[in-house]
Amino acid sequence: MTTMTKVAIIGASGMAGSAIYQQAAGNDGLAVTGIIRDEAKARQVLGANANLLVGDVLTLRSATLGEFDIIVDAFNPGPAHADQQLDLAKKLVQVAQQHSARLIFILGAGSLRTGSDRHYFVEDIAKTPGADKWINTPRQQLKEYQYLMTVNDVDWLGISPSAMFVPGPASKYVIGGDDLLVNGDGQSQVTAGTMAKLVINEVCAPHYHQQRITVIDA
Repeated sequence: MTTMTKVAIIGASGMAGSAIYQQAAGNDGLAVTGIIRDEAKARQVLGANANLLVGDVLTLRSATLGEFDIIVDAFNPGPAHADQQLDLAKKLVQVAQQHSARLIFILGAGSLRTGSDRHYFVEDIAKTPGADKWINTPRQQLKEYQYLMTVNDVDWLGISPSAMFVPGPASKYVIGGDDLLVNGDGQSQVTAGTMAKLVINEVCAPHYHQQRITVIDA
């Protein structure tokens, strides 16, 4: 009997999380669970038969989270509560220290480097009209990334999207490191489907460890 890999998707009803959940659910070797707060919304997005764990992930017992082999953090609490992203990252690291889970974090593009001086892209995002209403999210994601870079005793991976992270199906992709990727047309975009494809490829055949990578649609 083949042992299935237990995968938890935190924030499984969001754009990234739902794409990752659906990609995982289509893999015979994975037993996927979506961790969500709003069950009605999740079943509308993922289907009536979706395998869900309903609750506030910040208050879930570590032992419950420790039952999973791989935890994918696609948590997005919104700008007003974006500091919870760092809180959750710290909690998941503690879970992984106790239970040896592999952690995959969906980070923002703001922590990527860009320009000749390699400044954080969040500085450019902050200049976008109306950014003051949501800039706290990429700023907190930068703090989350900086925290993860100090963690060297668990198996974690951070994945940042391109500048534009949009709904859409999977395509071929190009992987980068810490610098914002731009294609030959000057565009920096990746779809949720492509992100999900990369995440599940890493779930099934881990290649990157204790580092952050970025991805762009090819």
